Amino acid sequence: MGVRLRILMGLVAGLLLAGCSADYGTDQHGQKVTAASMDGQWLVINYWAEWCAPCRKEIPELNRLAEQGKAQGFRVLGVNFDGLRDADLEKAAQALGVQYTVLADDPAPHYSLPRSEALPVTYIVDPEGKLREQLLGEQTAAGLQARLTELQEEKH
Repeated sequence: MGVRLRILMGLVAGLLLAGCSADYGTDQHGQKVTAASMDGQWLVINYWAEWCAPCRKEIPELNRLAEQGKAQGFRVLGVNFDGLRDADLEKAAQALGVQYTVLADDPAPHYSLPRSEALPVTYIVDPEGKLREQLLGEQTAAGLQARLTELQEEKH
């Protein structure tokens, strides 16, 4: 009985760990986005669409922010509001000059992000996966950087 219990406990632990490290689907290039590449850091998640003029205008700002994030330990992620996938997602992201990761699978369920009917919308998620901020409308790199810094300082 002891051996069976240990095996069962091992299986349960393995399943729990697997659930905690679920991957996040693919990006606009068809590359797998692993949990290890995202979990445990601040995330700036931006929803955009090709038909959204403010979305198009803020993409260069988000590209700048993504570059800053590489050195400062946060990630910028995009999500296409219209649910484009595969070649369509890659084509749209390329046409708009998106240089950061665009997720093919919507991460809203994973982070309990509320659905917004207005675009653009940007969410800031902390390293524990908790939604800390929902920002409606066009954002700037400087504004997002300032808000991230404020939220990070609140944690300490």
